[in-house]
Amino acid sequence: MKFTTKADTLRALAGRLSTAQVLPQISLTAGEARDNPARALELLREADLLNTHLIVRSSARNEDTAEGSNAGKFLSIARVLGEAAALAAVSQVVDAMGPDRENQVFIQPFLTRVELCGVAFTADPSTGGHYYILNYDRTTGSTSSVTDGTGTQLETFCHFKASPAQPPAPLDRVIALCRELEALFEHPALDIEFAVSDGILYLLQVRPLVLTRPLADLEGQQRCLRLIREKFRASLLPHPDLCGQCTIYGVMPDWNPAEMIGVRPRPLALSLYKEIITNGVWAYQRDNYGYRNLRSFPLMVDFLGLPYIDTRVSFNSFLPKSLPDPLADRLVGYYLDRLRTHPELHDKVEFEIAFTCYTFDLPARVTVLSEAGFTAQEQACLVEALRELTNSIIREDGFWRKDAEKIEILQKKRQDILSSGLGPAEKIYWLLEYCKRYGTLPFAGLARAGFIAVELLRSMVTAGVLTEEERSLYMNGLSTVGKNISRDLAGLSPAAFLEKYGHLRPGTYDICSPRYDQGRELYFDFSQPQSGGAEPPPFKLSLQQYEVLQQMLEAHGLHTDVLSLFRFIRHAIEGREYAKFVFTHTLSDVLELLSELGAGFGLSRTEMSYLTIQRVTEAYSCTEDLESVLRASIRDGQALERAAAGIMLPPLLWEEAQIHSFFLPDGSPNFITQGRCAAETVLLPSEAPLEGKLVLIRGADPGYDWIFSRSIAGFITAYGGANSHMAIRAAEFGIPAVIGVGEKQFARYASARWLEVDCRNRRVVML
Repeated sequence: MKFTTKADTLRALAGRLSTAQVLPQISLTAGEARDNPARALELLREADLLNTHLIVRSSARNEDTAEGSNAGKFLSIARVLGEAAALAAVSQVVDAMGPDRENQVFIQPFLTRVELCGVAFTADPSTGGHYYILNYDRTTGSTSSVTDGTGTQLETFCHFKASPAQPPAPLDRVIALCRELEALFEHPALDIEFAVSDGILYLLQVRPLVLTRPLADLEGQQRCLRLIREKFRASLLPHPDLCGQCTIYGVMPDWNPAEMIGVRPRPLALSLYKEIITNGVWAYQRDNYGYRNLRSFPLMVDFLGLPYIDTRVSFNSFLPKSLPDPLADRLVGYYLDRLRTHPELHDKVEFEIAFTCYTFDLPARVTVLSEAGFTAQEQACLVEALRELTNSIIREDGFWRKDAEKIEILQKKRQDILSSGLGPAEKIYWLLEYCKRYGTLPFAGLARAGFIAVELLRSMVTAGVLTEEERSLYMNGLSTVGKNISRDLAGLSPAAFLEKYGHLRPGTYDICSPRYDQGRELYFDFSQPQSGGAEPPPFKLSLQQYEVLQQMLEAHGLHTDVLSLFRFIRHAIEGREYAKFVFTHTLSDVLELLSELGAGFGLSRTEMSYLTIQRVTEAYSCTEDLESVLRASIRDGQALERAAAGIMLPPLLWEEAQIHSFFLPDGSPNFITQGRCAAETVLLPSEAPLEGKLVLIRGADPGYDWIFSRSIAGFITAYGGANSHMAIRAAEFGIPAVIGVGEKQFARYASARWLEVDCRNRRVVML
């Protein structure tokens, strides 16, 4: 079969499908409708359709072509009843299509009692992967809730075409329709609209799916998924040095790779993140802070370049050292079970699943363990272990003090290496060594202290000592890098500003992402006067609050006083952000040296993004030909990307069947501040002005601080947790933000021109 117009394609399919039905239709050209308006009524009478609810649809010649679908461009009018309404609807639809007399308008019965409706793609339009992707609604009863964006409880199912598993009912019927249409049109990439009414599956539309990249190799995808399956099977086995009998992999729990490097990073970014954080540094510092020693376990694995956190390893690393082994093993099992049954919490494991520090509400929160069979004695043991651990961290001479001092050492080491006579490869090696020792290692400790500080503040609100507004006021008064950028943008010359902040870049680990000082016109408008912003009112504790807090500290056995506690909270949160600022300077220098190294061999930044950092650092202690090493690593990285380009995996992976077939989980986003805004949206990257706009960012790392100099109304991210960098920034600036809405919701919001964000009431409305 060949594709023609929307109406004629459906007419040709009527009676030919074995898996679905096509609704009856009458159609006429725009010229006929204009010359003889009564012709539509004549055709409706002949088809005996005048006494039923109808839908009047466009079928323009520039719709559903191989070059573009123009989906949603023209008008459709539903629930049309009666002659006058039919005539008016036909006229409106014809006028909306423009002057072309060969365009068509067609009319069909309007479906009621809709049980399921949606859109199916027979290829992944983003990657060219061989998947059936079903986005559907089973709640509203509307046939258009997916296409017009009005559905609020949409579901998404992804099914690899060569999957050994059968899809679940009733989605199996839709996939059977997809397969039949692919065979009829001999076309592997289709865009299909469907609905189920009174148990009957109806085809509402089929057209070619416009792909931005070629289809992946199906056999190659099968080989990749087989390798992933083998790796996954091996990792599910018990380990003698780990609590928990199996694991769950996630893109967000612990160190948030989806936010920091993305779900499909290039090999260089992925290998750098492993090298300076997730291979060993992360565990070394948790051990220092009183948690179990997991130093030999990598936190992050990658499935052919797709990064995932091993949550069994993560949950083990959050156990206090003093916890008895039997209780520790049961706790990890409980944490894994809870994550499996509540996948929407994958970016909130430290808030909603694991107990990792003592807070004023911890004794009440741990009682939830009773439902899982933990005794009061076991709960008390956990509380006491976390109290002991937290006391060791928050004390005035705690480990975080030493970490804050180490960060300053990195500043000097960086300058010493850069000003030395070492070659680029040698400089890269030593900068990374010092970055780990004096940068990411203390940063990991300060990040742990910062998390505890934020949790203590939150529990003060839960305990009724502070209001949520007072907590926000306190956060807004902190002196952090984000605040300093806004202040210095107004107070420093452009040269001085870029001297201080020029090393930052939106993709902290991405060599292809321009630094602030390389793309100044992308990030800042120095021609316009800048305002440092009004100083927030000072946060003050009342005498009554002070006394209550002091009594609480004593009652909870926390060995500090109110003033010391707030000093810890301030220094921990500010120190975390400052440490991040410092170590990313060294990392940025490494990326520039890599670019310089590649340029010496005629290699571009894009080409260098495909090598792994380990091949560069290994060359420091070898006598290999460096150019050959780089080119070989680049070829390997490019081959891996080609092989895995079409692979899709769920954000949480805990059973083998999900490698081929999975539902995308609903997100449970983090609403930051109590603010509200309604604004036009801008999806980054974009050259559009951001002032007054609601900014959408898939995953925002520290290099996105520049957006806060643009007086944005608010922002939404696909990835990120309640304690992530951008969440802290939103709280500091008092900007309404929704962090970590997930891929599904982010795509929906990105399609909207205007959105309203209401953080107090935890909702996002498409306007």
